[in-house]
Amino acid sequence: MARTGKGRLVPLAAVAAAVALLPLATGCGADSPHSYSTSETRISAEVGETFTLTVDENPSTGEEWYVAAPKPDGSVVRGVSDRYDADDDSKDLIGGGGTHTFTFKATGVGHAKIVLLDCPVHTCTGQPNSPTPAPPSPSAYRPATPERITYTVTVR
Repeated sequence: MARTGKGRLVPLAAVAAAVALLPLATGCGADSPHSYSTSETRISAEVGETFTLTVDENPSTGEEWYVAAPKPDGSVVRGVSDRYDADDDSKDLIGGGGTHTFTFKATGVGHAKIVLLDCPVHTCTGQPNSPTPAPPSPSAYRPATPERITYTVTVR
């Protein structure tokens, strides 16, 4: 039990809970992970740090991003999660786009590569576990070409 300024007794659990919530109420909680765009392909992180890779995506048109082979060295960096968020102004629009966020954690000192592959409709095979660009079509129709972005991660 702890005493308040007015001499009342308050359970210590209540005091601990209030202290734990204080950083959230004041905006001084844990830092958000640093987010990298497609133009920031060199990443520097500390062991234990979490970071995100954010790309524009429009799954309604068949466009999807994947972590592609070769997969990153898990002793240096590992994937934590990925999610798609529709843009606020396009949530109610058919064909509206959004962003895809891949979250990674730096697990050990070293260097690793993370390859993201953008697969417009009919341009990749083997997805979602191991997408690769599809072989060229012999027909006159040529679908869009997959886009590949390679991030170089250095963990200190």
